[in-house]
Amino acid sequence: MQSVKHKGRSGEIDPSRKPAIFTAGQVLACKDHLGRSILQGECQGLLQAKLSNAKCSGSQKPFEDKADPATSTAGEVITCKAAVAWGPGQPLKIEEVQVAPPQAMEVRIKVHYTALCRTDLVFWEAKGQAPLFPRIFGHEAAGVVESVGEGVTHLKPGDKVLPVFTGECRECRHCKSEESNMCDLLRINTERGVMINDGKSRFSINGKPIYHFLGTSTFSQYTVVHAGCAAKINADAPLEKVCILSCGVSTGMGATLNVGKPKKGSTVAIFGLGSVGLAAAEGARIAGASRIIGIDLSNDRYEPAKPFGVTEFLNPKDYDKPIQEVIAEKTGGGVDCSIECTGNIKAMIQAFEACHDGGGVSVLVGVPHEGAVFATNPVNFLNERTLRGTFFGNYKPLSDLPGLVELYLNKTLELDKFITDNVSFADINKAFDSMVKGEGLRTVIKVVD
Repeated sequence: MQSVKHKGRSGEIDPSRKPAIFTAGQVLACKDHLGRSILQGECQGLLQAKLSNAKCSGSQKPFEDKADPATSTAGEVITCKAAVAWGPGQPLKIEEVQVAPPQAMEVRIKVHYTALCRTDLVFWEAKGQAPLFPRIFGHEAAGVVESVGEGVTHLKPGDKVLPVFTGECRECRHCKSEESNMCDLLRINTERGVMINDGKSRFSINGKPIYHFLGTSTFSQYTVVHAGCAAKINADAPLEKVCILSCGVSTGMGATLNVGKPKKGSTVAIFGLGSVGLAAAEGARIAGASRIIGIDLSNDRYEPAKPFGVTEFLNPKDYDKPIQEVIAEKTGGGVDCSIECTGNIKAMIQAFEACHDGGGVSVLVGVPHEGAVFATNPVNFLNERTLRGTFFGNYKPLSDLPGLVELYLNKTLELDKFITDNVSFADINKAFDSMVKGEGLRTVIKVVD
């Protein structure tokens, strides 16, 4: 079995990866953590330092390459098409929007392809979330740098990039840590619809500001993101494929490879066989797991899961006992590793208790509803079961995503099977309709002709 190497924290290839220390996988924000303002404390100091000395000195490690001369549109407002959400649940409308030039430590990207993630759907529906409209959604995408703001020297016009909903400033305690990818400066914030530099939007329609989403807003032909949220990738990478690495696939696969870390020949259970769960299964396949057990309430999800390595399937509704007991009976005491990808608190407990004692590891990826309580017998911990959480699969965007692209290019990671439909930008609402109906996995949208 080919060994899988991941991008190291220093920017070199390093096969060893340490698990994350924060629970969350998809981007449904927890009010007490992810929804809070990041412009405080150490983050505020870092931001002010960057703005007051935007031209990075040669001694600064994160940004060493010199940028090429600006493109013809650099410094100018660009008018382009964007799919604007004017209200909760309303069909997106293709509008002409004005996109301002990037400011210090920002980049403007021409978005070529974007995909629809369930997080876009959740915040578009605004059921339980504070509505923030009009807004440009989208956070799984790939494009090309059009221009860079002052101080950005690790990217230049023409670079292929993946815009990411979370970032890597490479200066805060988390970015310097081998344990964490929870950047203090650029951590996900679902409630902020503006740029962190000045608290303003870079999008407008006839002078009226349009809110950003997750700092990415990729349902637009051009977008502006913080430089720490744009990962430069191999120039040979097909953007229509690697665009899906910006969120769900990386989240699920990293949960398995970086946090659960199953060994070759191990037994892995995946709770929830949606896109993220199948990505977790793909990670188990790459790791060389001998048994990958899929658990889902829909029997229809078994056959589509087989190409991702799922070898067995269990539906909790088919048994008159807790599914963790069924798993223990079928595996001689429990699985080596379980990955929970639903966000259902009952499934979270089941996934943890499905691991064997003496070293079993359970990883929580799905985000539970606010107020949910995880209740299990403390003896489970005393018996050496481990419970971990993960955010974006413990991947640092700038350091690690280029390595995932290479895994695709060398055919270790199979992305094509995640993409079940392709639509034009004009048909973006069809992608929403399909997701609402539960059809397919990832729909890729061609943003520019």
